[in-house]
Amino acid sequence: MDLVIDSNILFAALLKDSGTSDILFKHKLYAPEFIFEEFKKYKEYLKEKTHRSEEEFNELFDIFERTLIFIPKEEIDAFIEKAEKISPDPKDVPYFALALKLRCSLWSNDKALKEKQDAVQVYSTQELINMN
Repeated sequence: MDLVIDSNILFAALLKDSGTSDILFKHKLYAPEFIFEEFKKYKEYLKEKTHRSEEEFNELFDIFERTLIFIPKEEIDAFIEKAEKISPDPKDVPYFALALKLRCSLWSNDKALKEKQDAVQVYSTQELINMN
């Protein structure tokens, strides 16, 4: 299944060994390119929370880089206006824009994204685990 992945899902994969990590390799995953900036911004925080060394963190980051397909902002710009209308949270607009562009679902554990709009199918981690 093609899915746009929310940055919080990636953070969860780093923070704990869970079903999240398993799902990463079972689906074709897309993310807005800016997600790299999110990781750089929170790198020290994430390393501290995960108790991972610099080397371990960089290995995980490399895995994400090889596993995800990153889409540049310019490619989703045409979908931003529609995404702004449906996204319950302004910070999630790029994820909705990408899902609209690709005509695929969004992977997020944010219940508001699922309950406050119906234009994009949103799956939680648990729902994806249950599908497999």
